[in-house]
Amino acid sequence: MTQNPNLAALSQAGVSVWLDDLSRERLQSGNLADLVATRSVVGVTTNPSIFQAALTSGTAYDAQVGELAAAGADVDTTIRTVTTDDVREACDVLAPVFTASDGVDGRVSIEVDPRLAHDTAKTVSQAVELWKIVDRPNLLIKIPATLAGLPAITAVIAEGISVNVTLIFSVERHRAVMDAYLAGLEAARAAGHDLSGIHSVASFFVSRVDTEIDKRLEAIGTDVALDTRGEAGVANARLAYAAYQEVFEGGTRFEALAAAGARVQRPLWASTGVKNPDYPDTLYVTELVAPNTVNTMPDKTLEAVADHGEITGDTITGTAETAQIVFDKLATVGIDLPDVFRLLEDEGVDKFEKSWQELIDAVSGQLDARR
Repeated sequence: MTQNPNLAALSQAGVSVWLDDLSRERLQSGNLADLVATRSVVGVTTNPSIFQAALTSGTAYDAQVGELAAAGADVDTTIRTVTTDDVREACDVLAPVFTASDGVDGRVSIEVDPRLAHDTAKTVSQAVELWKIVDRPNLLIKIPATLAGLPAITAVIAEGISVNVTLIFSVERHRAVMDAYLAGLEAARAAGHDLSGIHSVASFFVSRVDTEIDKRLEAIGTDVALDTRGEAGVANARLAYAAYQEVFEGGTRFEALAAAGARVQRPLWASTGVKNPDYPDTLYVTELVAPNTVNTMPDKTLEAVADHGEITGDTITGTAETAQIVFDKLATVGIDLPDVFRLLEDEGVDKFEKSWQELIDAVSGQLDARR
């Protein structure tokens, strides 16, 4: 098997290609292994919506759910067992990548229960529990970047556990996430943990920003407003990368940690499936190329890049000034950016909570049918 040239070029430009999907069927069919071999895939992310879709379609989970029902497992135990089994198996598939990349890639993410997004202590407790259950060094525990999530990130990193921080929408919150990571590393160092074994990514959501801001620009309706559609998502991510460079490329606080073996917290571009059919379907990939980044893609986006994605090298470094002009223009035409980011965070948490509840309801029905 040979790697797709477009995705190989993306990887060579410093972007780790991760798949934003996981299912038992994908694992059993060998599809994930094939994507590693032919699509430069070096990681996997999951979320409650992905597991809800996986467990409520097809028959791949029927036998295991039947066994758990016979053993008297409740719905929470059943969901935790099947999801952690999938993630553990995916970690094993990606173990060679993990070893070859010195632990940078080969990572698989699993998220804490989204109903805990505003509860620091319970988030920390479940993060530690999931880490122990999966029991793989290439696991990442996903914690949302809510205000309650920030101290949880610090506490979990302090335990020597690797974290994928999710649901980041603003540069301001991204800075707070980086600060939480550094505080966690400092505590981990004080506790005697090997910092080189602790990894983290900061999942910065892209397409949802354009969806919400475009809607508001269309409501304003002026020529300037309409001409600014489709620019906010990429500009926001480019400003986030500039913030990353400030902190991790020469920042004195991180330099002291790096001397003790610490790794950078890489920006991860999430929500990269293009929602507006008027925009190129590879927009949030080709326009967000830079070293030390991750792009996690749904199947459709991955295949679009493989088919016609044009990778021209670094498209982020040095663009912060232009990106800031976009944001200045948005403010001038009347876009309330803090309100946009608050709304997107609330919607993100609500969406995952809804998916989790739908998963609970579906699995509960499956258990009842087998008892």
